[in-house]
Amino acid sequence: MFNRDKVEPKIKDLPEKPGVYIMKDAGGNIIYVGKAVILKRRVTQYFRSSPKPVKVQAMVDNVDDFEYIVTLTEADALVLESTLIKKHMPRYNILLKDDKGQAAYIRMDLKADYPNMEVTRHPKRDGAKYYGPFTAAMTAKNMVSIIKSVYGVRTCPRTMRAKRECLDWHIGLCLAPCTGAVTREEYLKAVRGAVDFLEGRDNTAEKILEEKMTAAAEAEDFERAIKYRGLIAGIRSMRERTLADLDVEDSDYFAYVTDGIRSAVSVMPVRGNKLLPAGSFPSADAGEDGDALASFIMQYYETNPVPLCVYVNLPVAAEALEKCLGDRRGGPVHVRMPKRGMRLDLVRTAEENARECMEKAADEQLRERERTFGACDMLCARLGLKSARRIECYDISHISGTDKVASGVCFINGAKAASEYRRYRIKTVEGNDDFHCMAEVLRRRLARAASRDEKFAELPDLIVIDGGKGQLHAAYAVMKEAGFDIPMVGLAKREEEIFTTHSPDPVLLSRDSAALKLLQRVRDEAHRFAITYHRNMRKKHINTELINIPGIGEKKSKLLLKAYGSVERIRALPLDALETTPGMNKPSALAVYEHFHGKTEENGNGNV
Repeated sequence: MFNRDKVEPKIKDLPEKPGVYIMKDAGGNIIYVGKAVILKRRVTQYFRSSPKPVKVQAMVDNVDDFEYIVTLTEADALVLESTLIKKHMPRYNILLKDDKGQAAYIRMDLKADYPNMEVTRHPKRDGAKYYGPFTAAMTAKNMVSIIKSVYGVRTCPRTMRAKRECLDWHIGLCLAPCTGAVTREEYLKAVRGAVDFLEGRDNTAEKILEEKMTAAAEAEDFERAIKYRGLIAGIRSMRERTLADLDVEDSDYFAYVTDGIRSAVSVMPVRGNKLLPAGSFPSADAGEDGDALASFIMQYYETNPVPLCVYVNLPVAAEALEKCLGDRRGGPVHVRMPKRGMRLDLVRTAEENARECMEKAADEQLRERERTFGACDMLCARLGLKSARRIECYDISHISGTDKVASGVCFINGAKAASEYRRYRIKTVEGNDDFHCMAEVLRRRLARAASRDEKFAELPDLIVIDGGKGQLHAAYAVMKEAGFDIPMVGLAKREEEIFTTHSPDPVLLSRDSAALKLLQRVRDEAHRFAITYHRNMRKKHINTELINIPGIGEKKSKLLLKAYGSVERIRALPLDALETTPGMNKPSALAVYEHFHGKTEENGNGNV
């Protein structure tokens, strides 16, 4: 049940103006963001005693407080809502994710001199073109394979001054503009062909692949011929989606469906009278159906090009959407609910896709929520925490006290938040002393928070220390000394005991407990991140030592490390072994030997 003492007095003061409302739980975490044409009317509806859909009631039951921001227009509220959802990733908002994580896109920066392609799950507003979303990274990669095979557009980030062509050029998958194998005009023509293909306006790809398949078969390169056959099948599958019965303008068709508990959205883009691969996304949004769909559409067009027409299956704030999308498109946009004909058929097909996605994702959503949000709730119950939304864990890595580094990882709502990860180089501790290393890291992290550094401003709800009582209490003392009081636990590896600061006895959770598994994931991720950083530092340190030897550059240092694995093994080698190492000559070998063993003198026979 929501907190009446906080909520009801604030409802009375709500203005009758457009704006955005922000629902928070008892831990102060943002759990839902919504927009309203009239704030007072919309927010009041949540807290009336009238029956509500299960998904809405679940959100309301967790509300402890709310805030609101007044805007000038409904369109402004829609933009602000989208911005806040993207920033805070609220638990009960619809998010542009598929059932395996972030949807995949093909990115091409058409403003670059020689554009390249890459598959990404993290689109940005960086001026590049993003094609998608594809509901599986493999689908996006298949599209890239077709484009490479037909048009030769590069996928590597190489500079335009490469000395030799890469493997892709040799097997006919890249035009190699980086070596000057084609002119810029020729390459950009190929890029335009790839863009037309992605937008459904190029029909030459299948013919080109058929010619390549025939040539490969005649050359008895059957493995490559089979690959081309698979790519052709993918194109034919797309061709079958051509809308032959009616000339339909470039447009997107959205459908939102819900059973009162779960929901899903599907989008079907039409380009060049062809249906492009549809995207379907499960959701747990707690808003009204029309609001949820409008929110999704705003997120979708953060990265995707906005067409002239957008069709939907239920009423939305059409005027506000047209204003926002028109600003992004740079021209008019029409948001409509079709009533008949082919467009209505397409919307209904999108509904079927969304319904299938919702049903398929139901069990997986349940497991994922138990693994993330459910694990956080269970952790709060077992450890007496107000919230476990943000968990941070720190780990130290070194070898015998050398190249000491630390990692700080962050999980939000039970899932990795990689953008919040931090790396530390230990500066003040000599030798092998994990206690003081951890103390330094915590002091630095909390000092940055105290100085209101934006990157460190948000404090964790729980800090996890890899270790038992000793490590925990040493870390807790440092935190108290810094003037903070954040819940902290230690997780001992041997028995997986959880130590707290308020009890001498450890907390024991079942081995299959979602809460324990969450803590283990956090600890193991901190360990992995620390080791990776340490290895990179050590590798850099080792490579630098070899490069600093006169006559040994980066190329020869890599050859030595590849041949022998470590500086210690290179140090132990006799001179004749160094001289016979591939890529080395006598002067270089002698320079390496003398670096580790001092100057040598030759006898009359030229021997050392």
